[in-house]
Amino acid sequence: MDPAQGAGRAVAEDAPVFVISVAAELAGMHAQTLRQYDRLGLVSPGRTAGGGRRYSPRDVALLREVQRLSQEDGVNLAGIKRIIELESQVEALQSRVRELLEELQHAENRLLAAEAAVPAAYRADLVPLRRPSSALVVWRPRPGR
Repeated sequence: MDPAQGAGRAVAEDAPVFVISVAAELAGMHAQTLRQYDRLGLVSPGRTAGGGRRYSPRDVALLREVQRLSQEDGVNLAGIKRIIELESQVEALQSRVRELLEELQHAENRLLAAEAAVPAAYRADLVPLRRPSSALVVWRPRPGR
């Protein structure tokens, strides 16, 4: 059974629902290992008001990935932390690219709508603008001036 499914109910991927003993069992690790990974910043579980750790299904998946990288690929914990950081950056950048592409599409749609709103009789008078050159010109004063 998927850890994100409990008694037939779906659990949000980021919902901090598992106590450390359950998360450790789901990840196939000892609870002390989870505490160590938390101290190192590899996995950052949610916290209760009393300070107890609560792991989400995403945290459990990350714990499994940490274990795989360590055991199967022989990556040390510092390397794993860097991999996790870089993957997080990539995800954030991909999300931003998607946002920018959507903004670009909206801007292009507005431009097309604005062009379509110009009466046909005036369209012949429209002159397309050239894009500015990206050439770089370096000015150097002549000696003695």
